[in-house]
Amino acid sequence: MRTPVIAGNWKMYKNIAEAVDFVEKIKPIADKAAHCEVVIAPPFTALAAATKAAKGSKVKVAAQDVHWDKEGAHTGDISPGMLLDAGCTHVIIGHSERRHDHGETDEQVNRKLKAALAAGLAAIVCVGETLAEREAGQTREVLERQIRDGLAGLTPPEFSRIMIAYEPVWAIGTGRTATPEMAAESHRQIRDLARNEFGEAEAAGVRILYGGSVKPENIGGLMAQEEIDGALVGGASLKVDSFAALINFPR
Repeated sequence: MRTPVIAGNWKMYKNIAEAVDFVEKIKPIADKAAHCEVVIAPPFTALAAATKAAKGSKVKVAAQDVHWDKEGAHTGDISPGMLLDAGCTHVIIGHSERRHDHGETDEQVNRKLKAALAAGLAAIVCVGETLAEREAGQTREVLERQIRDGLAGLTPPEFSRIMIAYEPVWAIGTGRTATPEMAAESHRQIRDLARNEFGEAEAAGVRILYGGSVKPENIGGLMAQEEIDGALVGGASLKVDSFAALINFPR
């Protein structure tokens, strides 16, 4: 049985005080949610304060990115050890905005992933196609490349420590959402690709989250799909009421 995960990616929102206030308010809601795990991903500046506020609760804290080196001349980057020092347990890797805004490649995703896992962090690895790729019928081809190259060289035990977030790029921040059936079909493809790469047991166990304009209004239909194991949420994770509604999705 795969335990669902509701993860909030705050992107470039919230200062330290706002992050702490949010965590204090969401903690009692998350602590009562025996049906799912709750993860938040504040900006780097608020990570330490958020993890301190979340201590002793069910709320886990993720970073939004990581570098593959332990230290070095990488201005603006953050190492896995620095994330651990700030109290993080998780990290998001390969988000479409990192790929688009910073030219992040599947090879870089792979290097970041291996470094994060080696440091003991759990990883949420993002994959997904653009609108042009989907309209060209290339969804499976894109997912296959991202899974093959982004997860290259992982052992089955390492693979068991990651989650995959399917985020159709055309549905992020646009208000457009893949129907539950469309999302589930891509999730099935991802699980099939994982089966080819890592084996039946590992593919059956990996949690695949959906990310793409997830809201309280559509979370029920998405979570009703057998292949969807949770959500990586953007805008709707920034307000306590809407994130609470996502945590307490219809079931």
